[in-house]
Amino acid sequence: MNIVVLEELKAYIEPLTPDEHDALERSLLAEGCRDALVLWGDILVDGHNRYGICTKHGLPFQTVQNPRFQSMEDVHLWMIDQHLGRRSLSDFQRGVLALRKREIVAERRSRAKAEADKTTAPVPEAPTGDAPWEGEAPAAALAAVLEPKPLQSREDIARAARLSASQVGMIEKIQKQAAPEVVAAVRAGDISLNAAAVVATLPEEEQRAAAAAGKDELKQAAKRVRESRRKPREESAENAGNAASEASPASDEVSTLRQRIAQLEAENAELRQQVQMLSAQLV
Repeated sequence: MNIVVLEELKAYIEPLTPDEHDALERSLLAEGCRDALVLWGDILVDGHNRYGICTKHGLPFQTVQNPRFQSMEDVHLWMIDQHLGRRSLSDFQRGVLALRKREIVAERRSRAKAEADKTTAPVPEAPTGDAPWEGEAPAAALAAVLEPKPLQSREDIARAARLSASQVGMIEKIQKQAAPEVVAAVRAGDISLNAAAVVATLPEEEQRAAAAAGKDELKQAAKRVRESRRKPREESAENAGNAASEASPASDEVSTLRQRIAQLEAENAELRQQVQMLSAQLV
């Protein structure tokens, strides 16, 4: 059997660690390959590690075709869904897969909508209220092609990847701004999502230098960035406190003056009353 292994599909497969590969190899040598490899025609879709080990040792294996695949996009989406359901993936890996699924589905829907706009005949006005439409209604045509449901919001992606919306935001930032060395570090679990997103805000040269120095330096770089952000906030809060303190004596003085004015007005009223009484007595 001529089985074709495509690099573009291997990109969806997280490589096994040496220990994991050795464990799988021992299992296949002892028990054989019990699970069938999934193919689309001659293309290998699922079972790349098992296929490599079986080929290396000449072990027999079974294959099965997935009849639902109609295009390479179907293959990509199926592989993504398979991997999203596996607990062995890290948060970063699941987030990257979910974001990739969003891109594929969005591209597919965009193409489908464009094709529907080209091929769907315009719907004429019905001559009477009960007369049937001639031609295909655009809504029905679009409903037939705009599947699967898109991952439109960050919350949709978070649910698909079993993450929080803030984690998805960090992964997007890492993908857009992080140097390849920083991406490799977060993939390897050397630094957290949060730390990698912080380091990704640095110039690329600084990111590369920190990654070259090791995971401890990456963590220190993230710490320095956080502290540099925290200092202006603390200074701003301190300045606001000082302004309030400086304003406090003035506020107290105004309050005292107001009390004095009220007191003088009361005394003035009392004096006017006394003047009126004396004037009445003189009369």
